[in-house]
Amino acid sequence: MLKFTPILLAILYALLMYRFSVWRMGRELDVKSTELADPRLKRLTDRMAEALDLPRIRVNIYEIEPVNGLAAADGRIFITRGFFRKYQSGEVSAEELAGVIAHELGHVALGHSRRRMIDFSGQNALRTALAMVLSRFLPGIGVYVAGLLTSLLAAKLSRKDEYEADAYASALLIKSGIGTEPQKSLFAKLEALTQTNMGAAPAWLLTHPKTEERIRAIESNEAKWGLT
Repeated sequence: MLKFTPILLAILYALLMYRFSVWRMGRELDVKSTELADPRLKRLTDRMAEALDLPRIRVNIYEIEPVNGLAAADGRIFITRGFFRKYQSGEVSAEELAGVIAHELGHVALGHSRRRMIDFSGQNALRTALAMVLSRFLPGIGVYVAGLLTSLLAAKLSRKDEYEADAYASALLIKSGIGTEPQKSLFAKLEALTQTNMGAAPAWLLTHPKTEERIRAIESNEAKWGLT
């Protein structure tokens, strides 16, 4: 039993840290966000709400500049102020921003926040177990190798979540009569909007799939659904 104590402690530590992180993020979102009020976007979110048989979809503005969307652990949907500015300037259309909202709704509907808590705890336990084993054979670097391997696993799981949320968004956008073209066109400009170079990191370390792969996945789903 004693030999499993470090692993059990790692799981407990991960759970506590995850809960604390969620609480801290929730507090920040409470302080730094307001409800989004935009007539054009509301018309689109109302169409998505109707498709989901919901009275409405509330979207909040998170007052930070990086371009991003966010699904909070409590189910709230956020668009950053920086992303909303891109919409106001005409760099992003209302339909493209609706695609982001649909994607974040996918994360909520598919339970990705709860899954991340389980994944994070399991990865922390795996990292501890691997470090214990590898340190016997690779003294001094076993801990770093264990960290790298669990990071690869985390990145793969994160990419899986993104593909699932993309598929959910595609289905919702189609059902709402918006279609997937805005979803794909946003991906095509996303790298420039976020000012990142995803090609600089190995694909298997990325937490999000590459743009062209996400577009291909959407088109593959459309073909499976008989829409092409």
